[in-house]
Amino acid sequence: MKHLRKRVLVTGGAGFLGSHLCDRLVERGEDVLCVDNYFTGQKKNIEHLLGKPNFELLRHDITFPLYVEVDEIYNLACPASPIHYQFDPVQTTKTSVHGAINMLGLAKRTKAKIFQASTSEVYGDPTIHPQTEDYWGHVNPIGYRSCYDEGKRCAETLFFDYHRQHRLHIKVARIFNTYGPRMHPNDGRVISNFIVQAIRGEPITIYGNGGQTRSFCYVSDMIDAFFDLMATPEDITGPMNLGNPGEYSILELAQTILKMTCSPSEIVFKPLPPDDPLQRQPDISFAKKILEWKPKINLQEGLEKTIRYFQNGHLP
Repeated sequence: MKHLRKRVLVTGGAGFLGSHLCDRLVERGEDVLCVDNYFTGQKKNIEHLLGKPNFELLRHDITFPLYVEVDEIYNLACPASPIHYQFDPVQTTKTSVHGAINMLGLAKRTKAKIFQASTSEVYGDPTIHPQTEDYWGHVNPIGYRSCYDEGKRCAETLFFDYHRQHRLHIKVARIFNTYGPRMHPNDGRVISNFIVQAIRGEPITIYGNGGQTRSFCYVSDMIDAFFDLMATPEDITGPMNLGNPGEYSILELAQTILKMTCSPSEIVFKPLPPDDPLQRQPDISFAKKILEWKPKINLQEGLEKTIRYFQNGHLP
């Protein structure tokens, strides 16, 4: 029997990126199954969708198999900030590796197209700048960040082996820093950290001298790219860098947020944690060529929307 609507599974659907993806899928009229174990995802991120006839929520940990019927899978499940993924590093690795095996097995059985939310962290502390997809990375396999970095690298291996061995229809995206409303206020990420500290008038904590650089992509631009990549022909597998190539120093970001929030906060400097990348900037030539995609929202506009979200009662 042919289904009129696509049945789309989103793992990690109550998280930051996952909830925005669920919003857009529901708007498109797809039948959406949102799966989350609420380790970092929050039910409040998707509670506005609970009454929709084409939205379903399931509490489940993808390190255990899931038996459902689906046409597409977006595998976003995994804590993505150091504070959260280092809390239980063994579970973080299991989520990336066992979770990938379970979702790939589901895709194989249902013949579903499957999207893997990989990460710029597969490049580690890069020795080339900006990072291109053919760069293999510079990763410490036994460090504090390894549970996430190596877990995601292994997940990519599994996706490509399932593609070669079982002809699975895969899409692998390497996601660079993304921000916007519904960021977890306690996740330790630089934008949410700075905004929360600035609004509360607390010291802005910078690790290192603030000279390290990052690139920040607003969430709506990232979700656009997810859809564009998922719609590509079967021979386009990725991995594909997705992010905003605009590069800013951490000190520059802190000063911008202080100005935009009119905060009296002072900036304080603390030691840099081990294996923290000094530079992180995507080369998105591949995405521009294949998807004809590039970010539309500049940092100022995106920060305004994100600051407004935290000012409207979303502080921890």
